[in-house]
Amino acid sequence: MNLLPLNTTDVVKEQGASVAVLPVGSFEQHGPYLPLATDTIIACTIAKEIADSYRVLHLPPITISCSHEHAAWPGTVSISARTLYAVVSDIAESFDGRLVLVNGHGGNYVLGNIVQEAGGRLALFPGVEDWQAAHSAARLETSLDSDMHAGELETSILLHAHPEVVRSGYETSDFLADDRRHMLTKGLQAYSPTGVVGRPSLATPDKGRDLLASLVKSFGDYFSLLDG
Repeated sequence: MNLLPLNTTDVVKEQGASVAVLPVGSFEQHGPYLPLATDTIIACTIAKEIADSYRVLHLPPITISCSHEHAAWPGTVSISARTLYAVVSDIAESFDGRLVLVNGHGGNYVLGNIVQEAGGRLALFPGVEDWQAAHSAARLETSLDSDMHAGELETSILLHAHPEVVRSGYETSDFLADDRRHMLTKGLQAYSPTGVVGRPSLATPDKGRDLLASLVKSFGDYFSLLDG
């Protein structure tokens, strides 16, 4: 499984892309059947699909981000929001063009502020509408709100793109916790004993394929907005 861009500087020069895509993942628990690097793998997978379809500079990922709500589980590692802000801002300044942050972790709220302050040079993808369109295109059965973590959506993408990283157990790990109103204060462990919130038993490779295809299509609006 290769998730890193392998172009040489000559290839990048010839391509002449004015838009770059930066995958932003995390390193946090995803239940007993998905790897800690799930969000990074998904963000990189989306970015690679985008790079295969649009003239963009594909950047390597940020692999650790703001996962403090998952701190109760072994292996979860976080950086502060101010550190993530600084790293992304520095990357944006070093690229003489427009930058799309391909975010794989919902807890990276600070990315929205970075884009908001960038004066039209940055974008955040996928947005809520993009996920909703992908949800419909893939005919997912669990709502986006209920399918919050390691559920039908994430497991489907990995079953399609990287089935080798999905361990057994997702078929019997469904757990719903729709009322999570104090999660930022109390952490996810207050709402889910396993760290799962969703219905991974409904995941299929075909759903993952359709999710990715829809996201690649949705990216066209972002590319048109920023290119040139």
